[in-house]
Amino acid sequence: MTSITTAQAPRNVRWILLGVMLAMLLGMLDNMIIGTAMPTIVGELGGLDRLSWVVSAYTLATAASTPIWAKLGDLFGRKNNFLASIAIFLVGSGLSGAAQNMDQLIGFRVLQGIGAGGLAAGAFAIIGELIPPRERAKYMGMTASVMALATIGGPLVGGFVTDHLGWRWAFYLNLPLGLIAFVWCQATLHLTARRPNAKIDYLGAALLTVTISAIVLVATWGGAQYSWGSPQVLTVIAVAVIGLPAFLWSQTRAAEPIIPLNLFASRNFALVSVLSVVAGAAMFGAVSFLPLFQQTVQGASASNSGLLLLPMMVPIIVVSQIAGRVMSKTGRYKVFPIAGGALLTAGSIALATVGTDTSRFMTGVYMALLGAGMGFLMQMTVLIAQNSVEMNDIGAASGVQTLFRTLGGSFGVALFGALFNRQVNGHERLAGMTAGIDSIFTWSAVLCAIGLIAALFIVELPLRQGPPAKAPEAPAKEPVPQP
Repeated sequence: MTSITTAQAPRNVRWILLGVMLAMLLGMLDNMIIGTAMPTIVGELGGLDRLSWVVSAYTLATAASTPIWAKLGDLFGRKNNFLASIAIFLVGSGLSGAAQNMDQLIGFRVLQGIGAGGLAAGAFAIIGELIPPRERAKYMGMTASVMALATIGGPLVGGFVTDHLGWRWAFYLNLPLGLIAFVWCQATLHLTARRPNAKIDYLGAALLTVTISAIVLVATWGGAQYSWGSPQVLTVIAVAVIGLPAFLWSQTRAAEPIIPLNLFASRNFALVSVLSVVAGAAMFGAVSFLPLFQQTVQGASASNSGLLLLPMMVPIIVVSQIAGRVMSKTGRYKVFPIAGGALLTAGSIALATVGTDTSRFMTGVYMALLGAGMGFLMQMTVLIAQNSVEMNDIGAASGVQTLFRTLGGSFGVALFGALFNRQVNGHERLAGMTAGIDSIFTWSAVLCAIGLIAALFIVELPLRQGPPAKAPEAPAKEPVPQP
């Protein structure tokens, strides 16, 4: 009987991945740090009416560029692609720190977000290329740890840097750390080269950028900055409605589509895409609204808001590491998305019952249920997606899952925000706050239950055998289409 563990990760792979994780951390940490510095930035640069765009510009650019970076890595090689994304992120960081007005800052944040789009998708794809699937979950847990560290540490670092060094250092801090990541990856990453004559899908890239930007703006603007019936929201809805079928059509015509539609012919890939949306909505919804409840109703201090999420973030780190090691030993993985969906649903139901008499301890227990569910889900969805596609599409698969998680988060925050505001506006302050949180997590439980149903239909396919680094060479043997 052939063992599925014939392929092994490089002995020094953790050492290699330290540089990759550092770069990924910078991209995830940035918005958390900048959020804390925003009052000081507005105080110096002005432009309060454009405040939200400092965050939105970064988010839009990151979401729109993620699948494009992922596809370029599949075509031209992940190392140079990843190094380019680090370089662009650093240039955007330096320029953002030197901005002299709000318009400049917003423009430079777009550049910074474009670089960040390549960091997360590139990290997942590099792990997929270096490490065989049976071992991969152990290293995917590193990305969960990075995400938790960014969520907890971002507000703390942002507050400290802004108070002691000034808001510009919230951007300048990226430069030495990013340079270390760049040099580290340049020296340690040795990945397979790709086809130098591959064709880039420029039309698909343009349509995808416009469509994703419109979708994120619908989620960001609708019911918050503008009413749902406003010309601004109706315009971006129209762009999204026209852009999505146009993009799908372009993908059927392109020689090298940005998002190969045949990925969704895989049952598992389609199902974990649903799970990525659900996990993103639950994650970003909890991060956005739970600290507000803890501060307003339970009297927690706002000065260390990142620490309020510790009961949720610690289980993410611990559970993802445990799940990865169990999967590496047994080769089984279907149980993890099922457990993740069940725990997310249970945690959401529990949080939907909180009130003014709920203790901080019990709130922490409920948050821990939610965090454990995310620990089972967030990295496992990427791993299952990667195992469901050919090796030459592993970057595109990783990018799609990252994109769906981002879009799920955007729409989750928009939906939950609308529910929250409706309840708060109809009640007194504390009663409205608890009613808003209850409404948010009632609907979160519905979404998570949909994710649980999707998880039940996942088919446990054998994990791919063979050294992962050799598989990407296959496309080079295919005949190159003549222009």
